Amino acid sequence: MIVSAMLSYSSSFPFRRTLQIFLLFAAISLSCVVVLREVDSLRDFPLFSLTTFSDSSPVSLFLPSLDDDYNEPFSDTDEFGLDNVLKDAATEDRTVILTTLNQAWASPNSVIDLFLESFRIGNRTHQLLNHLVIIALDKKAFVRCLDIHIHCFALVTEGVDFHSEAHFMTPDYLKMMWRRIDFLRTVLEIGYNFVFTDADVMWFRDPFPFFDMNADFQIACDQYLGIPDDLSNRPNGGFNYVKSNNRSIEFYKYWYSSRETYPKYHDQDVLNKIKYEPFIDDIGLKIRFLDTAYFGGFCEPSKDLNRVLTMHANCCVGMKSKLHDLRIMLEDWKRYMSMPPYVKGSSISVWRVPQNCRYGNHF
Repeated sequence: MIVSAMLSYSSSFPFRRTLQIFLLFAAISLSCVVVLREVDSLRDFPLFSLTTFSDSSPVSLFLPSLDDDYNEPFSDTDEFGLDNVLKDAATEDRTVILTTLNQAWASPNSVIDLFLESFRIGNRTHQLLNHLVIIALDKKAFVRCLDIHIHCFALVTEGVDFHSEAHFMTPDYLKMMWRRIDFLRTVLEIGYNFVFTDADVMWFRDPFPFFDMNADFQIACDQYLGIPDDLSNRPNGGFNYVKSNNRSIEFYKYWYSSRETYPKYHDQDVLNKIKYEPFIDDIGLKIRFLDTAYFGGFCEPSKDLNRVLTMHANCCVGMKSKLHDLRIMLEDWKRYMSMPPYVKGSSISVWRVPQNCRYGNHF
C-alpha cells in the first residue's frame, strides 16, 4: 500500500508542479491588471477648483503624473489639499509661513535653495521650516518642492503659465502678483494667520518676537521713514505678517478689487494708493510698517548684522544679478556667525551687497 501510494504521488507530481506554476503566473498577471487600472483611474480623477477665489479663472490643485504632458488638476480630498497642508504646517495659533515658487526659481542652486539655506544657517530659524508652505505655481515647481520640502501646495490658474521668469510689470508679472493677493485672502478666510515672504528674502533670525501683536497688517518697506504707522513709508509686498480677522479679510478683498480701479498697476503700487483711502479707517485696519534696520533689503539694507532679521533682494533686475548678490549675502552671514561673540558685539558688521543689484531697480 505504501509503495503504491508513493508511486501514485510520484506520477502526479509533474501535474501538481505545473498547476502551481500556472497559478503563480495567473496571480502576477491579475496584480498587473489591477495596478494598470489604478494608474489609469488617476487620469480620470475628478477635477477640483477653489471656488472661493474671486477671479473668473478657476484655480486648482494638481499633482505630478506619469505623463509629462498631463497637467490636469486633482481633488482637494488628498493629502495635498490646501486645508490639510495648512493644518499640518500651522503653529498652535494657526499661523503659517508662505512663499510662492515657479519653475524659474525652482531649479537646483537657484533662489529656492538659497532661501531654504538661510533658514538652516540662521539664528533659531531652522525650526521655522516646519511651518513653511511652498505654493508652487506650475507643475515643475511642485515636483521640485516635493523633493526639497515637507509642506507643498500646487496652485495653477487655467489659461495662465507662470513657469518662466516674470519680468517686472509685464502682463504675466501682474497676473502673478494679483493671483497672490487673491490666494492670500483665501488663506485668511479659512482662518490662518500668515507671514508671506518672497523666496528671495533671506531669513537670518526669528522675526516673530518683533511683530506688533496689536496690528492686523504689517509689511516690510523699500523705504522706511522712522515711524511704524506713518503712511508715507514705502511698503514692499514681498514680506508681510497678517492676522486673520474680519478687518484683514475685508482689506484683502478691497485690495484685490482695486486692481480694476487702477489698471496696469501692480499690487504694491495699488497698496500705496489705497492706504490713504477712508475705507481703511472705516474697517479699523491697523497697519504697521516694518523697520528696515531689522527687515532690510537691497533698496535700503539693514546696516547692522547684530540686528538684522531678514534681508530682501529687492531693487534688483535679472536672475543672474539676484543670485550673485544673494550668494554673497549668505557668505557675509556665515562669516558673521563664525565670529566669536565678543567680536560680534564690539563692532558693527556690514554687508558687501548690493553689488550687481542696483538701487532703484525694482523686481
